[in-house]
Amino acid sequence: MSWNLRALRWKWIRIFAGILLFTTGAITFPIWWPSLSDWVDRTLVHHRAGTEGLNSENDPHRDAGGTVQSELSHGLHQVTQPTAASLELTSQARSNLGLTPEYLRPIELRTFRRMINVPAAVIARPGRTEIQVASPLNGVITHVHSVTGEAVLPGELLFEIRLSYEDLVESQTAFLKTLGELEVENREIERLEVVTQSGAVSGKTLLERRYAKDKLEALIRSQREGLKVHGLSERQVDSIATEGKLLRDLKVVVPEIDRHSENEELRLSSRIVRPVAFQNEPITKVDSNHSLNPLTIATLNVRKGQAVMAGEPLCSLVDLKQLFIEGQAFEQDGSAIGRATGNNWTVEAVFPDAESEVVVRDLKLAFVGNSVDRTTRTLPFYIELPNQILRDERSTSGQRFITWKFRPGQRLEVRVPVEEWLDQIVVPIDAVVKEGADWFVFQQNGKRFDRVPVHVRYRDQIVAVIANDGSIYPGDVIAFRAAHQMQMAIKNKSGAAADLHAGHSH
Repeated sequence: MSWNLRALRWKWIRIFAGILLFTTGAITFPIWWPSLSDWVDRTLVHHRAGTEGLNSENDPHRDAGGTVQSELSHGLHQVTQPTAASLELTSQARSNLGLTPEYLRPIELRTFRRMINVPAAVIARPGRTEIQVASPLNGVITHVHSVTGEAVLPGELLFEIRLSYEDLVESQTAFLKTLGELEVENREIERLEVVTQSGAVSGKTLLERRYAKDKLEALIRSQREGLKVHGLSERQVDSIATEGKLLRDLKVVVPEIDRHSENEELRLSSRIVRPVAFQNEPITKVDSNHSLNPLTIATLNVRKGQAVMAGEPLCSLVDLKQLFIEGQAFEQDGSAIGRATGNNWTVEAVFPDAESEVVVRDLKLAFVGNSVDRTTRTLPFYIELPNQILRDERSTSGQRFITWKFRPGQRLEVRVPVEEWLDQIVVPIDAVVKEGADWFVFQQNGKRFDRVPVHVRYRDQIVAVIANDGSIYPGDVIAFRAAHQMQMAIKNKSGAAADLHAGHSH
């Protein structure tokens, strides 16, 4: 019985030891396997070389010195060496090649959209980007509170104007006179109502006074409408009637883009407004609220002391927060662009830069033009371009200046998707290298990088699409850059002459 228990115990010990050994080997596989594999490969190569040496003693190509003259045999021997298709990189070499975790990661399947490149330019949104601020009435500029290039917010003060329009002054005077007459008539009616009840005055007199009051109220209504025709707002007319004072000065402020209240650019002198510059308190920073969207003064057309006429431009403002990209596609690409619009596919904008290209992704196609230019035979289409603020600072005088990332007139290229492929292996173009008719990627195997031949289905200047045919699998870790440099290192290691243009297409 005791013998059976000991046998059973040793059996379980062997099973546990085997599991422990297998687990340890699996965990340390990346450490010991490359060395073991290299040792086996070198042993096989030396054995093969020794066998070839014994069998080649009677080789007719062997010279008197005992060396083989066949260069073809020597070339085949070089190719069969495992080290010719793999490369071991130190941590320093990986850093030099830029193989950070971002560029050394597993392959994933994703949707690929084949794109065409179309020349384009940034343009202003017609009727939205540029705003003209005009003088509502005749007058003289008494104060200019802004400078060219300054950033202003809706409601901030731009100009102060002293009115000199005689017809407006006469209309306001007549309006105040009628209001005074109406007030007298109301008091007389109140008095007659009392005495009429006592019978001292006939009711006919009271009725005549009430008719006169109705005439004055009708005249006031017409005079109010006349003042509105001159350019005053309902609030301004009410202020004249309440305060009994003529409107002598106007304050012109920054209008709001998306709010179109009546005569919103006019403000009474008594209205408290915030000057654009020369102030102590800082202006609220730009946030997501569109009412605080900054506008830039593009041109300033007047100066202090200048007489202006009604409708004369005072300044122009530009709203650069939202712009358009105008693409010029060839006529034959119109159907593909229309299909991209119908499928709600996003496009990419590529801006040239001194150091590297700036790519803006996930832009929405707004609309496609309905006519082809007769001269260039191109079809325009338009893309929404949200802008970004690069610089937002104040001068020593308290004036605010903003620099935007994108500006009307900039040239760029637009990548428009025309075809969609599902479940594709998509890598950067720097991850593949070409030699002859073959394309290669470099797969990580511990500290080594094995060169693996692949089938490139499609490539452009940015990406390459690799066929999912079993040469590499999703989850395999490959180098997403520096394939050309590693190819050169393998060629130098094998002793072959390095082609500086290998893997590059011009």
